[in-house]
Amino acid sequence: MKLIAPAKINLYLEIIGNRPDGFHELVMILQSIDLADEIEIHSINDRTIRVNCNHPQVPTDKSNLIYRAAELMAKKFPEAFVKHGGVEITLNKHIPVAAGLAGGSTNAAAVLVGIDLLWNLGLTQSEIEELGAILGSDVPFCVAGGTVIATGRGEQLSPLPSLDHIYIVLGKYRSLEVSTAWAYTTYRQEYGHTYLQDTNDLAARAAAVHSGPIVKAILEKDAVAIAQKLHNDLEKVVLPSYPQVLQLRELFASQPGVIGTMMSGSGPSVFALCENQQQAEQIKQQVRQTIPDEDLELFVTRTIAHGVKVLTVDS
Repeated sequence: MKLIAPAKINLYLEIIGNRPDGFHELVMILQSIDLADEIEIHSINDRTIRVNCNHPQVPTDKSNLIYRAAELMAKKFPEAFVKHGGVEITLNKHIPVAAGLAGGSTNAAAVLVGIDLLWNLGLTQSEIEELGAILGSDVPFCVAGGTVIATGRGEQLSPLPSLDHIYIVLGKYRSLEVSTAWAYTTYRQEYGHTYLQDTNDLAARAAAVHSGPIVKAILEKDAVAIAQKLHNDLEKVVLPSYPQVLQLRELFASQPGVIGTMMSGSGPSVFALCENQQQAEQIKQQVRQTIPDEDLELFVTRTIAHGVKVLTVDS
């Protein structure tokens, strides 16, 4: 079985409070893009889980979310595991590693979807999303895909009308990693005094985004208005600490044809929304000329309306 596992960007990320479980209460708008990894899943006779990957930075042991996703399915559905045997999973990596693009989460989502089909479990999408939430906050969205408001720690999803064909230039320094835990902890230290404390206030703030200006722009499919309303609270702590990310963001913002730019998630990826594909290609070339550093990966991609997708099923 071969599956496509798309990356995501955040069009909006607001941190509104603390949660009893130690995570943050968030309001986000998540968007699937067509930069994607490919995953192949095969049944094998012995009851083991094997992970292979073409990328040297990606671990293939239990620290990989792919492995943990397969292990979770084996634990939740032991009879199917006994009946069908183990799985060998091969990951062909295209999404940059440690980039704030949900690469690990989307791979895990693809494994959940793939094993559900491989073992004929007949799970609903919402059941797969619930399993995904055990693995990580972004996994349920990666199963669903498209354009979604995510609240709670990111696992509570409210779909929006899909945004198709908004073109994006994406940049990420290969050697640069930003710890998600560091970004959120630093934000709490610096801005925790602004957090809402009352649960009613938290619920009201999350609800307000549903009727806010960026959602209105998404409903109207107005790319320019969306680009003007991009927001990411984590930029306040990441950009001052990582000058390369700030420089890339400022360079994107200065390019003709860029209608909006922002860091995705906890970074260090930066993206620019563009008027069309031709503009996006020109901006990529211009940025490459300005920063000829081979460590900087640049991609032209676009928004898509789906999450994990099954490409082929070998009977």
